[in-house]
Amino acid sequence: MKINNINSLVELYFKKYEEIKNKENLPFLFGLSSKNKKISLNWNEVTSKIRYLTAFLQDYISPGDRCVLLSENRPQWLIADIAIMNSGGVTVPLFTTYSVSDYEYIINDCGPKVCIVSNKLLYEKIKKFLNGKIKVISIDEIKNKIENFSEIFKQTNIINKNYNDKIKRNDLACIIYTSGTTGKPKGVMLSHGGILSNCEGALEILASIVKKKKPVFLTWLPLSHSYEHTVQFVQISLGAKVYYAESLDKLIPNMSVAKPTIMTAVPRFYQNLYNKISLNFSKLEGLKKRLIINTLSLGTKKLKKINLNFGEKISNFLCEILVRKKIKKQFGGELQAFVSGGGALDQKIGEFLNAIGLPTLQGYGLTEASPVVSCNIPGNIQIETVGPPFKTNEVKISKDGEILVKGENVMLGYWNKKVETDEVLIDGWLHTGDIGEFTKEGNLKITDRKKEIIVNLGGDNISPSKIENLLCLNEKVKQSLVYGDKKTYLVALIVTDNEKNRSEINSYIENLNKNLQTIEKVKKIKLINEEFTIENGMLTPTLKLKRKKILEKYKEDLEKLY
Repeated sequence: MKINNINSLVELYFKKYEEIKNKENLPFLFGLSSKNKKISLNWNEVTSKIRYLTAFLQDYISPGDRCVLLSENRPQWLIADIAIMNSGGVTVPLFTTYSVSDYEYIINDCGPKVCIVSNKLLYEKIKKFLNGKIKVISIDEIKNKIENFSEIFKQTNIINKNYNDKIKRNDLACIIYTSGTTGKPKGVMLSHGGILSNCEGALEILASIVKKKKPVFLTWLPLSHSYEHTVQFVQISLGAKVYYAESLDKLIPNMSVAKPTIMTAVPRFYQNLYNKISLNFSKLEGLKKRLIINTLSLGTKKLKKINLNFGEKISNFLCEILVRKKIKKQFGGELQAFVSGGGALDQKIGEFLNAIGLPTLQGYGLTEASPVVSCNIPGNIQIETVGPPFKTNEVKISKDGEILVKGENVMLGYWNKKVETDEVLIDGWLHTGDIGEFTKEGNLKITDRKKEIIVNLGGDNISPSKIENLLCLNEKVKQSLVYGDKKTYLVALIVTDNEKNRSEINSYIENLNKNLQTIEKVKKIKLINEEFTIENGMLTPTLKLKRKKILEKYKEDLEKLY
């Protein structure tokens, strides 16, 4: 099956199903969460459910209508996503961690005809924003005369035996909301062709891996995240087994069950992994300690393509048997590659994981690019880079160093935001806001960020100005700067008259956090009394924060808050 000949994500699914029809009982989706009932579905069962749900949705959805999908990761997420598109609709995924105000804004902004929500808890969060014209469907049973999946799947109405062949590659597939610098989420419009183009690039990168082992994925990053949303279509393309993890805390034991060959995650996961393994290594003594030191040293040499002498080759062979093999076994024993995306992976962490036998490929992208732009290639990892660009998109560096992207993967635009769209889409080129350069080998290297967006270790985009404006609503806060790039939580620099204001400011932030998303909450603060001014170089003439200048002076203080 050649993806460049496929017209839609729906066609991709059904063409793959036709390919494996003789093996229709082949295991496909596995839910590991006991809370949502552990389930396993084969290809035939998944396809039947998609057809039932499609037939049901066609009574409520016309071509182009939006359908909100609010659910934690589970097999029904994929079923709902494909059924929405198969009925002619556009999926609008929502994070389960959104604040109430974000739910209100997005639902009003996208104007959905249908809302699929997983359970009563999430329904309670959004029900007051759903007018009587929006058809509500639940995955679990939640009463209130709301039809649920099990009822729909029992119905005997005609099942749509064929997929929707009217969808074209440039048609809208989904609207994924991401934080904007103004504080209001922006709906990124991604086409069927854009995501298919991304899948094509990903399959080329993974080709050498899937030849060795039948692909098995363990998914934990929310499917509402553009990265994992696209990954599910890569999984379909490969005919892979897919396990949905319980939570980040249970990821390691889940890996023992799933035995994944490929796993995609964001830098936060790899940092946690690095911290845990490093802690265990630090407790070792004597010969075991020496063995670990050799494993890291020789593994890093191999990663950097430094030739090993005869003695080092023997030593590395022993490290492979005595250390790396045991580490791999803790992660299910079948892992061929970790793929990191959604934010910058610290070089030290990347080198460490590769050296101990956990191959880790770093990629680069953004929601507006469907989302992957480039990725390291197995067997040719350059850890300080984000790999070569996918052949399905074109990348160039502008005169001021900004990374520009062109291709089918580039978004159609921001929903209802022409001005913002025109600011980043110029002559077909997506202006990413990231600064970079190409290495002599043709790999892309990210050197800085042009736009004022924080990307945390979870790969989430956060608007600092939105939170800074809210902090400054308190009369005791003169100015503020929010910090947290590549971190697990946000901290803030607060300009105030007096240290005695700390208690009142802390109380204000505690109340403010209740109305913010989990990723937007400010966990710790540093109080200072020096104001940011044009004279001291910390404000621009238009009174905007000069973040780089402020951080030159206060970064060490902010780092102490972690």
